[in-house]
Amino acid sequence: MHPDRIREIIERVSSGEVSVDQALEALKSLPFEDMGFAVVDHHRQLRSGFPEVIYCEGKTPEQVVAIARRILEAGSDLLATRAGEQVSRALEKVFPEAVFHQQARIVSVKRGGRSPEMRGPVAVVCAGTSDIPVAEEAAVTAELLGNTVVRIFDVGVAGLHRLLARHRDLAGAAVIIVVAGMEGALASVVGGLVDCPVIAVPTSVGYGASFNGLAALLAMLNSCASGVTVVNIDNGFGAGYAASVINRVR
Repeated sequence: MHPDRIREIIERVSSGEVSVDQALEALKSLPFEDMGFAVVDHHRQLRSGFPEVIYCEGKTPEQVVAIARRILEAGSDLLATRAGEQVSRALEKVFPEAVFHQQARIVSVKRGGRSPEMRGPVAVVCAGTSDIPVAEEAAVTAELLGNTVVRIFDVGVAGLHRLLARHRDLAGAAVIIVVAGMEGALASVVGGLVDCPVIAVPTSVGYGASFNGLAALLAMLNSCASGVTVVNIDNGFGAGYAASVINRVR
């Protein structure tokens, strides 16, 4: 449940507009709601600053819609990741304002809740065009959680001048997400150019010896640039979420 919604209920009790029993009825689903196949954490936004996110892979469209309905009824915005066409159509049918970010595989529903204050822009940098789907997952996640996002795509180390031409955007970022496959060298290069946190995302892009992203993961974990941290292979959502936690003004 969004903190603004809880504040509204408390203020209405204080002013006498609603009774204590009515307020208890409105708050009865806190802190969680057991749906049998899912236990929805309505308390998460109040506790951690951002609402629960639905990971759609492995869930039926009906399950995703049911969980989404509970999240939205509690006053939170909706963020559903790894959503395919079938899930997106099911959500759009029930929630006309739903937006399918196809490249990022994310469905969102914004209900106008107040976004947290952020320190500055988040830059999402990716090495090659093949890395864009993971980069978009990170960028869209960060945007939906309240950040201003600057996209810097296809600037891998094979043509380093492309990256250096965007140095002003890199220097102005509060947090940078670097998405790269192959040998994953871009994270170390960016980490050596800036004074802000760098979140590295290895992707499964690459030829056989890249081992579906393992080579990039190990290279990023062994980065010689201080300030580089690493999330799991292809985990653009995790990077976007972590950047939002770092960037949020408390």
